[in-house]
Amino acid sequence: MVRQVVRDPLFLQQKSEPATEADKQVVADLIDTLNANREKCVGMAANMIGVKKQIIVVAAGPFVFPMINPVITKKSGMYKTEEGCLSLSGVRPCTRYKEIEVDYLDQNFQKQHGKFSDFTAQIIQHEIQHFSGELI
Repeated sequence: MVRQVVRDPLFLQQKSEPATEADKQVVADLIDTLNANREKCVGMAANMIGVKKQIIVVAAGPFVFPMINPVITKKSGMYKTEEGCLSLSGVRPCTRYKEIEVDYLDQNFQKQHGKFSDFTAQIIQHEIQHFSGELI
């Protein structure tokens, strides 16, 4: 189900909790909501649809994939950039890494490990940053 995008900074500044298998519908709703906003959005975190859980979805080319409870385990190639967010107007400066490795659960709650680079890595870092409540 497509959900409304949260734009309230006070809500977005709250920390997210680890997701459980009871959150499978949140994963589906997040995918639906990202797909409905693909012309202006390449990734979403669950707090952007009003759910304070550690779930993100990422659009990489024609593919959209979820990451549940993702943790960046390795990073290299630090650089400075500016990013915008569907939930907030404007852009803000941030630090990102060109290459990352991530441990996460897939939508079937199976353990995965992935290596990502360039723009896909940047998207993942942005969305994971939402878990801390830091506005991006």
